[in-house]
Amino acid sequence: MTSTFPNISISTERLVLRPLDEDDVPALTAMMNDEQVGAWTHVPQPFTERAARAWTDEYAPAERTSGRGLDLAVTEFLTQRLVGIIQLTKTNWHVRSTELSYIVAPWARGEGYASEAALATAQWLFGDQKFERVELRTAADNTASQQVAQKIGCISEGVLRNACIARVRTDDGVWTDVRTDFIVWSLLPEDLEGATGQLADSDGFTNFTDWN
Repeated sequence: MTSTFPNISISTERLVLRPLDEDDVPALTAMMNDEQVGAWTHVPQPFTERAARAWTDEYAPAERTSGRGLDLAVTEFLTQRLVGIIQLTKTNWHVRSTELSYIVAPWARGEGYASEAALATAQWLFGDQKFERVELRTAADNTASQQVAQKIGCISEGVLRNACIARVRTDDGVWTDVRTDFIVWSLLPEDLEGATGQLADSDGFTNFTDWN
């Protein structure tokens, strides 16, 4: 029988992580059309409201019920405004491991939201879900995302050469693929001892590699 993540809500001092819903569609659409999101993720560009609704209504629920992963909206506790996304993918229930990625809205960068949300998710995985490994992959040139990994206590395990496809805009405004390296990071339960609530004001992106 396939294991699945529960429908949960995770709270921190400033944030609430919860399942995506239809009310998130406008903010999700705007966030995913940001230039940096286009560069460092594989989401379709331009990103339409139809695509956002398919994500909230179809893709995210299917990922959870199949046991493959979990998609969580990251919202401000006080305003309930959508500040980002946390995604768990490639979950292996026998090994008790999963891959974590994060995206932060342009207006919310520089507030430490990615670090706070990622750390809270990892604590929940290791505590409530009894996971033993969380993996992150960051593009070699995505220093902001690498800073987030470091701040939550991740250990760099090595480089997957030429394994990542990022995107850049050509002079005529068209997105084109470019190859780069992946840096692989891991987080184990004992690594959280070095992580504190005093996280840096650096937010970033890890590649949203499983978009369909």
